[in-house]
Amino acid sequence: MQPRNMSMSGVVDLAAVKAAQEAKAKAEQARAEAAKQGGGGAVSTASLVIDVDEAGFERDVLQRSTEVPVVIDFWAEWCEPCKQLSPLLERLAAEYNGRFVLAKIDVDANQMLMQQFGIQGIPAVFAVVAGQALPLFQGAAPEPQIRGTLDQLIQVAEQRFGLTGLTVDPDAEAGPGAEAEVDAAPAVPAGPYDALLEAAVQALDAGDLGGAVQAYKNVLSDDPGNTEAKLGLAQAELLQRVQNADAQQVRKDAAEKPADVQAQIAAADLDLVGGHVEDAFGRLVDTVARTAGDDRDAARMRLLELFEVVGSDDPRVTAARRALARALF
Repeated sequence: MQPRNMSMSGVVDLAAVKAAQEAKAKAEQARAEAAKQGGGGAVSTASLVIDVDEAGFERDVLQRSTEVPVVIDFWAEWCEPCKQLSPLLERLAAEYNGRFVLAKIDVDANQMLMQQFGIQGIPAVFAVVAGQALPLFQGAAPEPQIRGTLDQLIQVAEQRFGLTGLTVDPDAEAGPGAEAEVDAAPAVPAGPYDALLEAAVQALDAGDLGGAVQAYKNVLSDDPGNTEAKLGLAQAELLQRVQNADAQQVRKDAAEKPADVQAQIAAADLDLVGGHVEDAFGRLVDTVARTAGDDRDAARMRLLELFEVVGSDDPRVTAARRALARALF
């Protein structure tokens, strides 16, 4: 699952294509600052589950997420499914032993947070990693599904942001203010490609999309599996493709020429940049379904590239992959 920006609208924030890099840097800086201030040490098991309100959200969720993934459980006293899900999440928080912190938010008492996250129904579960939020699931999901989602979340937090979780001392007491305590994880050593990735970020800041593309390619030439470079390259190339496009003409061509594969591909790029992820995927899946040969391959390959932009474990990508498989076979 690729962490997305704080906006809960579902829009892929391509104007902030370097968000993951910046979030990682901020997380490392926050951990270093916490270490300087004596923020180290183990936390109690009780501090892995906290009640959060609007006043403490920035401290207890956003700041804490620079050191450990924070899973948010939106619930209410009158919600029957919540009474099944919440105890399960609390048990898993203890079982995962500091790999994530569970923040419980009563929607009746925190209407502003409910609106900010775009909650349409409860229970609803989100995560915040290095200040970036993403939806996990809604409803009382089965335990195996929840475990799988948490495992993916923890993997992304560790690999992309260096968040290895908290050290838990089961004998530690949760004294006054313990809910706000976090363990300062050691700063992650600079990797062999950090300078090249930073060069890509600087190119993006300067509006040099070509330079950013080349910088990401330089990383991938030596390390083809580098997740940050793959994501950055896919997004930078998309921005490069739409940079000088006449959006009105692109959409006109797509509407008037449904059989024109290149017109549909260009429109799908614009769909994604505009945050219409399902529209972009659906347009290309439909194009694959009604074409053959080189045209089909072109639409399929662009769809796979857009999957990289959004993130391979985004549920919209998962659904589109299934649709693509049906169209192909």
